Amino acid sequence: MKTKLIAPSLLSADFGNLQKDIEMLNNSQADWLHVDVMDGRFVPNISFGFPVMKTIQQYAKKFVDVHLMIVEPEKYVEEFINHGADLVSVHYEACTHLHRTIHHIQSLGAKAGVVLNPSTPVLMLEDIIADVDLVLLMSVNPGFGGQKFIENTYKKIAETKDLILSNNSTALIQIDGGVNLDNASKLFEAGADVLVAGNAVFSAENPEKTIELLKV
Repeated sequence: MKTKLIAPSLLSADFGNLQKDIEMLNNSQADWLHVDVMDGRFVPNISFGFPVMKTIQQYAKKFVDVHLMIVEPEKYVEEFINHGADLVSVHYEACTHLHRTIHHIQSLGAKAGVVLNPSTPVLMLEDIIADVDLVLLMSVNPGFGGQKFIENTYKKIAETKDLILSNNSTALIQIDGGVNLDNASKLFEAGADVLVAGNAVFSAENPEKTIELLKV
């Protein structure tokens, strides 16, 4: 996969007209569609589940990247894949049997990612890094859109890159939270491969142009 990928987060889309926003992304330079699933338990917010996934599956023509911010994600990964997820990422902090869950996702034909909260050190991934397709570093505390970017993320990108290289892993590095036109190029330069952008895209006057500029 090429790097410098942009994955607009549908959490910031217009739920009154999701089809319109998905079709806009289909026609834009967006690479992936990022789907944030929250359960009100692992994070203090609730987003959406399978009925909305069905709509996304119906209209999305691009790679669908599902980020599960839920407890016991292993119970639901198969259904998300059945609803069109091409990649499923689970939180290190929510997954008791991470190795098993990662391999289960891959056995179902999807890519598998592991997510770290801002306070979880990168070294926790040492025993799983060779198995995963993606590492998602949260650059805000998960649960709400529109939060301020945590600057320590740059250090974590460098540490993740080192871990990937020293273990001959092919994992991509994804950043989620507070990504905007001011920090996107700096994040790519630091070693990120995929940037999730929600508010920066959907609150822009011209979302398609903003996606284009995020890649520069």
